[in-house]
Amino acid sequence: MAFETIKVDVADGIQTITMHRPEKLNAFTGQMMHEMIEAFDMSDRNDDVRAVIVTGSGRAFCAGADLSAGAKTFELAERKDRKQPKATADGKPDYSDEAIRDGGGRLTLRIFESLKPVIAAINGPAVGIGATMTTAMDIRLASSAARMGFVFSRRGIVMEAASSWFLPRIVGPAQALEWCYTGRVFDAQEALAGRLVSKVLAPEDLLAEARKLAREIVDNTAPVSVALMRQMVWRMLGADHPMEAHKIDSRGIFERGRSADVAEGVVSFLEKRPAKFPNKVSTDMPPYFPWWEERPYK
Repeated sequence: MAFETIKVDVADGIQTITMHRPEKLNAFTGQMMHEMIEAFDMSDRNDDVRAVIVTGSGRAFCAGADLSAGAKTFELAERKDRKQPKATADGKPDYSDEAIRDGGGRLTLRIFESLKPVIAAINGPAVGIGATMTTAMDIRLASSAARMGFVFSRRGIVMEAASSWFLPRIVGPAQALEWCYTGRVFDAQEALAGRLVSKVLAPEDLLAEARKLAREIVDNTAPVSVALMRQMVWRMLGADHPMEAHKIDSRGIFERGRSADVAEGVVSFLEKRPAKFPNKVSTDMPPYFPWWEERPYK
């Protein structure tokens, strides 16, 4: 697929997705949403990709939604460039209609499903969807030049991109609500203090640190194990009892324990050499995966 609003580069086991509308501070559009979703589809299909980095071109990460439609930006019923939702028999909007879905949420839900770990390299302003999209990523690194803001209350809308689920799980409800109630933009050090990001780096060091972290994954870990653990952690955030984690842990230990990866992991450790894990995400996920589609758990 030819991309127009993003750049995608794959090298040495790392796929880098760069939002690329620098003249618009990488403002988010429907096209960018579709292209980023396709980029995550690509990374899941490609066994050579072991980790994904997301960053922005120029001086911004993503300055939020493209507001070029002016006052009608968020008024779907008035937008001629958007499919209109159906109405119910009584004339009210059909909230189950696909057309009513939030574009940012479509992206974060796709990131949530990723089989590869996702690192945000926040190189500059990350506001609105620019901030909320990172909440579905696993690790967030920020440049000292970064500024973040959940500015929805200042635009008269509400938090989006499923961030009402993601954000409080990362920073706690009190911090999430303070940032969202005020809608203020804050610096990278405040993001670090609030545990939204794990490191603040000099601008020139940001991508190098993100790649260093990705290399730790690429060079030393079993891809199937990483894919499973990514889903284990995210899915267990909604579990109502640790028994649900125990069920999935037990399946994982049982299935992985008899895999070629584990044999290689143990032998390579005993032989004091780097492991060469043979199992692939595309073909060797265990038979209980995806377990969350079972209703109910067995």
